[in-house]
Amino acid sequence: MPPSEDWSAILPLMLGLCLFSFAVGYLLGSIPFGLILTRLSGRGDIRQIGSGNIGATNVLRTGSKGLAALTLVLDTLKGTAAVLIGAQFGPYAAIFAGLGAFLGHLFPVWLGFRGGKGVATYIGVALGLYWPAALAFCVAWLLVAVTTRYSSLAALVASAATVGALTLMATWPLAVLFGLLTILLYVRHAANIRRLMQGEETRIGEKQKA
Repeated sequence: MPPSEDWSAILPLMLGLCLFSFAVGYLLGSIPFGLILTRLSGRGDIRQIGSGNIGATNVLRTGSKGLAALTLVLDTLKGTAAVLIGAQFGPYAAIFAGLGAFLGHLFPVWLGFRGGKGVATYIGVALGLYWPAALAFCVAWLLVAVTTRYSSLAALVASAATVGALTLMATWPLAVLFGLLTILLYVRHAANIRRLMQGEETRIGEKQKA
C-alpha cells in the first residue's frame, strides 16, 4: 500500500481526471441528435411534435423510421463514446464519464436543461462499462415490449432488471451508478408511469394520445 504522502498526490489527480471525464461525458451526452437530425431533414423542431421529447420514439412520430433509427444509434453511441474516453484515465473516470453523458442527455445546457428520457444513452453507457448489462437491458426490454406493447413499461422494467443483474454479476460501483441512473430514468418517466396506472399510456404502434 502506498505511503500516505503518495495518496495525497494521487487522489487530487484521480479526482481531477474524474471531473474532466464527467465534463467530457456531459458535453457528449448533451448533443441533441434527434433535434439536429429532424431540423437538417426539414421536419422542423421535434419539440413541437408529439410528446415534445428529443429522443428516437418521438422522432418516429415524424414518420421517418430512418431518422428514428439513426437517432437511437447516435444517442446510444454518445454514451458509449463518453465511457471509452473516460476509461483512458481509469475505471472510476469511465464511471464518471457515463454519469456525465446520461445527465447531459437528460439536462442539456443548450436546450434549457430540457432533454430526453435517457433510455438509449442508458444502454450506451452500459455497453461501454459492462456489455452484459446492456444485453440484459435489451432482452428484458424486448420481452416486456412484445408482451405488453408498452415501450415505457419495457424501459422501466429493463432498467430495474439491469440494476439487479449488476448487483449479482458486477462490482458495487457499477451497481450504484446504474441504481442512480435508473432512479433518474424513473423520474423522467413520471408522466408515463401515471398514464400506465390510469390505463392511458400509448402502446407501440398507436398514435400519441391527447
